[in-house]
Amino acid sequence: MNQMIVTGMVLSTAPIAEYDRRVVILTKEQGKIAAFAKGARRPNSPLVGTVNPFSFGEFTLYAGRSSYSIQSVKITNYFSELRNDVTAAYYGFYFLELADYFAKEGNDEREMLKLLYQTLRALVSEAISNELIRYIFELKAFCINGMAPQVFQCVVCGNEESQLKFCAIKGGLLCVECNPEQMDVVALDNSTLYTIQYIVSSKVESLYSFKVSETVLKTLHTMMKRYCDVYLDKKFKSLDILNTLG
Repeated sequence: MNQMIVTGMVLSTAPIAEYDRRVVILTKEQGKIAAFAKGARRPNSPLVGTVNPFSFGEFTLYAGRSSYSIQSVKITNYFSELRNDVTAAYYGFYFLELADYFAKEGNDEREMLKLLYQTLRALVSEAISNELIRYIFELKAFCINGMAPQVFQCVVCGNEESQLKFCAIKGGLLCVECNPEQMDVVALDNSTLYTIQYIVSSKVESLYSFKVSETVLKTLHTMMKRYCDVYLDKKFKSLDILNTLG
């Protein structure tokens, strides 16, 4: 077997057999991988507490013929603050689920991992609202995975000057001339338009550095809900729980 060390974050974990766990990790080097943590459910196992969701650090793995096994883990951040805030924790679980949905094995997922890490840092810092963090994460995740909406000009004619509205089905902004019936559009004021343009064009490290008004937040909610409804073909359990929590 070949040993390797990867840097990543645990996205999910599930019990296997009597004492083992199957762990899904988003890594910088190998994309999304699944690995087995043997004995991790034993109280005296050195892996107890290191293979839980949100755990970020270095994972030493053995690569077998058909699977990986976790030998040891060096955690640098548990994001333990989420244990004390149920609502923030389920926002975090939603971000993990969405990252798991997008990420692929063997793919270059460095930007997705960076986005996930910076998003969780913003979540525990409480500098901006959880709701705004969610819409930033959703929109940037689409961008990283090649599904960014066109937010700088009309998707049909390229007009940048006309009054533009957001259309999820068309994949971005539409001018009045290209959508005369005004069907399935979200009106954007200048502040909201600037906000989404900033999210799409900025580096991950600069995303969580601003606040918005309640009006902009409500528009982002409507816009991202429609976009997710159109382009995500999965229901997320954590999001259902968040909606229940209100």
